[in-house]
Amino acid sequence: MLDAGKILVNTLTLAALVLALPPRAEAHDIPADVMVSAFVRPEGQRLRLLVRVPLKAMREVDYPRRGPGFLDLARADAALKNAAALWISGSVELYEELDGNEARLGPPRLVDARVSLESDKSFASYERALAHLAGARLPNELELYWEQGMLDALFEYPIASDRADFSIRPRLERLGLRTTVALRFLPAEGVVRAFEFHGDPWRVRLDPRWLQAAWLFVEKGFLHILEGADHLLFLLCLVVPFRRLGQLVWIVTSFTVAHSITLIASAYDLGPGALWFPPLIETLIAISILYMAIENVLGSSVARRWIVTFGFGLVHGFAFSYALRESLQFAGSHLLISLLSFNIGIELGQLLVLALLVPALELLFRFVLAERIGTIVISLFVGHTAWHWMTERAERLGRFSWPSPDASQLASAVRWLMLILILGGLAWVARGALRRRYRKDPPQSPGKV
Repeated sequence: MLDAGKILVNTLTLAALVLALPPRAEAHDIPADVMVSAFVRPEGQRLRLLVRVPLKAMREVDYPRRGPGFLDLARADAALKNAAALWISGSVELYEELDGNEARLGPPRLVDARVSLESDKSFASYERALAHLAGARLPNELELYWEQGMLDALFEYPIASDRADFSIRPRLERLGLRTTVALRFLPAEGVVRAFEFHGDPWRVRLDPRWLQAAWLFVEKGFLHILEGADHLLFLLCLVVPFRRLGQLVWIVTSFTVAHSITLIASAYDLGPGALWFPPLIETLIAISILYMAIENVLGSSVARRWIVTFGFGLVHGFAFSYALRESLQFAGSHLLISLLSFNIGIELGQLLVLALLVPALELLFRFVLAERIGTIVISLFVGHTAWHWMTERAERLGRFSWPSPDASQLASAVRWLMLILILGGLAWVARGALRRRYRKDPPQSPGKV
């Protein structure tokens, strides 16, 4: 019993000693949201990179502290330079292209690294940020918790010419769970380019030539159509009953012209800007797929199908524009070229899908299912999926309030109504011409015409 009492006393004494010890430095948790501000400016034979990063995002750095956790500014220079090298210059990749020769820049020279307050507004412009880094530092006696400080760093890279083409890959995504980089590029000639990156955007051309922008957006359009399940199901519904080349030309051309109109108009801010409009478009896309599936079951004709496709193409064009909106910052001064290139990419993606779908459907209907039964089965499956999408998206849409429209919204609605009426009239004329053509030379097709 005595031994048990001694063990208990010793255990309590050890616990008291452990609690009395000074606490160890706390683990640096990864911050949830990190905002990085940066400027890139080529000047003569050097390129300047100004960056502002929250100190709490740069972990694994032993910042000197005093008292209850205040940053010891008098002894912080070495730690700040270490953080700037480890977390910024070691991650950011800059490239220079001149006369067809491209090379990565670096290593940079760290001109200065200092602490700023979160409330400091000097990074609102390049000139103010540069003047701030050349000005007075925070006083050493300032009581600033290290997690509340910002690291401002100025790097200089040697370059061949400030007229070269520059690109960047920030690679700062490891600073936080969600990292946003707000970067402004100030070329030697031309307008300032503003970018906002989320995560790792890979290499970004800061002032692309038209051919570079065109290729980038062709790729984006091509990938977008292949990654969009709703657009793929819409294409499937379009072509299940109409697989002959002559039929496909009318239907696909109708869809292409329609979505091009709203895509370009929306990119130029001619479309509605209300918060409820994108959810409405997503709901209408689900409805378009459901309608096509129902029409496939009940029977359709080319003359009616291409007109319906045109109407739904206008809806899909808005959805394309929303997917494209964040990427337009990479277009440089080539907005229209980028829009047309994105459209070309979409068409190339559609052609690839059709080139795979049509032979697959032909084989299915020849060797597995009768054409009518196969059309109904596929359409019911697609319609079931579209029904669930429609109800889910309609529920999200119903959460928005519907304010009374103001004068500008009414004017925009009138303009779009006039455009729809004009397009509807043109479609009606084309439909009549198409009917006369098919009456004169009716096609032999497996579907109803």
